[in-house]
This record gives sequence, C-alpha cells and structure tokens, in this order.
Amino acid sequence: QVQLLESGGGLVQPGGSLRLSCVASGNIVSINHMGWTRGSQREKVAQIFSSGETIYADSVKGRFTISLDNAKNTVYPQMNSLKLEDTDVYYCAGQIQVGYSYSDYWGRGTRVTVSS
Repeated sequence: QVQLLESGGGLVQPGGSLRLSCVASGNIVSINHMGWTRGSQREKVAQIFSSGETIYADSVKGRFTISLDNAKNTVYPQMNSLKLEDTDVYYCAGQIQVGYSYSDYWGRGTRVTVSS
C-alpha cells in the first residue's frame, strides 16, 4: 500500500557532504513522521514530525539536517562533515496514514560509504 524509495547513497570522502532522499508513494492520507535509521541495529539518525519538530542522534547533531516536503511526501537528510563512522546502510522509515489508521513503513536502504 505504501512504498518508501531511498536514493542518493554513494561514496564520499571524509569531510564531504551527501544528500539522501526518500519518497513515500501509495494511498497516503497523511504522514505523522519520517526519518532515517542506519545499520543492522537500526540506529535512529534523524526524525522529523509533520509539526516540523526534529530529533537527531547525538552522533550527527550539528552535521545532519533533515527536512520534509509534505507536498512531495519526501524526506531529505542533508549530511555534512561526514566521518568514516558514518559509513553504513541508511534506511528510510515513516509512520503513515492509510485509510483510517497509521502504520510503520520501511525502505530497503541505501548505502553510504565514507572513505578516502
């Protein structure tokens, strides 16, 4: 019913920047929140609510900025000053209303590699 499609991953040098995007498609009524996790443990990286409130992991505060385009159902994390330890698979996640209820959805992930 809802699909999350990530894009924008790739190879970047330490200190560089990368911008990911995630588009939600399907029978979407509204979005409560969307965000990004990384790794097999699904570490929470950044999250944005429909109110505009944002939450960031301590490890990325000051370096990552998340934004949500409600008209396009798309969430963007702008990742600056990337470090070697930011290397991972990044997964988009969202709590999205379909019909009368909200459910959690996940993308398949996009790999980010920080290396010189």
